[in-house]
Amino acid sequence: MFAVLIILAVFIPYLSPYSPTEQNLSAFLQPPSAAHWLGTDQLGRDLFTRLVYAARTDLKIMVLAEIIPFCTGVFLGMLAGYYGKWLDAAISLLTDTFIAFPFYLIVIIVAFASGAGERGIYITFMLVGWIVFARVVRGLSASFRKQEWVASAQTLGLPGVRIILRHLLPNVLPQAVVVLMTDMIGLLVAIVTLGYLGIGIAPPTPDWGTMISDGQPFITTAWWLSAVPGFAVVYTGIALSLVGDGLADIWRKK
Repeated sequence: MFAVLIILAVFIPYLSPYSPTEQNLSAFLQPPSAAHWLGTDQLGRDLFTRLVYAARTDLKIMVLAEIIPFCTGVFLGMLAGYYGKWLDAAISLLTDTFIAFPFYLIVIIVAFASGAGERGIYITFMLVGWIVFARVVRGLSASFRKQEWVASAQTLGLPGVRIILRHLLPNVLPQAVVVLMTDMIGLLVAIVTLGYLGIGIAPPTPDWGTMISDGQPFITTAWWLSAVPGFAVVYTGIALSLVGDGLADIWRKK
């Protein structure tokens, strides 16, 4: 399911003759047809083309916004779990502080401060996105710290950083990747929500949230304008969930 979405997003310039931003007011609000597979919007733009270009936009932001928080959270979680004591207390205090603030409140504040667009999403997720990874990896690292293979490495005189990167990281990474898939769903919903509220991706760049919002006034006459991008969000969420479940099953069998 996810591969189909990626293939469409990559090859859409070759699959559709239409531009995602070009208007044709003589063909506005047309229902699905052979010429326009999913119909057209209120400005005569091909809905299928905009839908897939919006997938390009939202998936790109979703992936890029996860890179730094994922690396940061995994590293801090391993440090807290392996060393414990005051370092664990300091990192736990930091995570608890950020958890005290509602995620969407931080998103909206940063979006208003930095302006609508990708920048606010990246800044917000760098601030709070690492927390879920740090908490999960911290628990795993603390349990692995008591294992014999860690004690053996310590007895051999290996430095703590080497034990963390060479021995601890490969063992916590599978679970962290599974959590990453779930976290991507939450981030995608946040991106779509910001677009729906008008403080996400700026028009005319296609975005699923903006498309849902733009189609809302026509929900009784052209329901597909909002329903199609809404279905795309649900489809992507299910695909990411199945990828996470599949990875978890594979690693459990090893």
